[in-house]
Amino acid sequence: RSAIEVWVQAVSYSSFYSQLASLSPEVLVEILFSFSSFRIKVESFNKQLSLQEKINKIEQLTSGPVNFGGQINLKDGCDVTYCLLEYYERVNNQSAETPSQIYFGKWICDSQRDVLKKYNLSSRKFIGNTSMDPTLSMIMANMAHVREGSLVYDPFVGTGSLLVSCAHFGGHVMGSDIDYNIITGVGKSSRAGQKYRCREESIRNNLKQYGLEARYIDAFIADASLHDKLWKFSKKGLFDAIITDPPYGIREPTTKLGFKKEPIDDMKPEIEENHIPCKKNYNLNEILCDLLCFAAKYLVEGGRLVYWMPIYRNDYSDLNIPQHERLRLVSNCEQVLNNRVSRRMITMQKI
Repeated sequence: RSAIEVWVQAVSYSSFYSQLASLSPEVLVEILFSFSSFRIKVESFNKQLSLQEKINKIEQLTSGPVNFGGQINLKDGCDVTYCLLEYYERVNNQSAETPSQIYFGKWICDSQRDVLKKYNLSSRKFIGNTSMDPTLSMIMANMAHVREGSLVYDPFVGTGSLLVSCAHFGGHVMGSDIDYNIITGVGKSSRAGQKYRCREESIRNNLKQYGLEARYIDAFIADASLHDKLWKFSKKGLFDAIITDPPYGIREPTTKLGFKKEPIDDMKPEIEENHIPCKKNYNLNEILCDLLCFAAKYLVEGGRLVYWMPIYRNDYSDLNIPQHERLRLVSNCEQVLNNRVSRRMITMQKI
């Protein structure tokens, strides 16, 4: 829920106050002289403390071996917040009398859980069967180091959930998909009780809904296997981040342009003008290989690729993770889906 700079960690209060008295000079100077007002928050885990118990702990702390500089201010406008955290063991469904772990430090920031409510999929204008959960979308954007001014691309954009998260952090976003219906916002709806998509269902309107339209560049129809024919190559790279959830062929098909049989060489011009290209299967190994090659070529130096990869847990090995000589593996995180199957969020950085 919060990020805290921990200064003391102890298993008893005697050890706690001993460590508090021997804090480094830099920390002591910060406590004594750096702030004109402060407050102390007391939180316990596995045991509920009364208000009076919390007040007693605060008084003991402020009258202990360290003199806290500044005035006590219990409101939000104080200069600094210190946190005293206690963890109590549970024995026979009862909390222990004394804490088994005690932590003390300076509050840095709270989490952004309220943001997840804001971007809840149930209230979003345009969603699909595989729209990424807001929590995972935010984590992916963080892993990609998306910041103000980043240029971000999703080559399997779908309904644009990842673009929304990247735009939230200040990125300028764009994406592509081979699915005509998704990009144009037509066809059957994924919402319960709604047969077809309406005109307002589009990636642009998703970002407009959250006041992020100014960071939306475009979404267009493209074959992810043909990116070399789509983009102009630059030695310096193009994108700060490529972030995507490739199709696995389960709820969304894996396809690319191509003929299942031999192509027709003598197609008449009047037919060719309105011709809809054929598609053929695009297996996951090819998808990931093309994705890494694309990222290695079009990411700026230091830019990041973040993507999901499905695996069978019993057969998994780190050797299964695709590699590229221009990409360094930064992180490999597992999301367990069931006893047999999971997927891994892979983060790579261009070197």
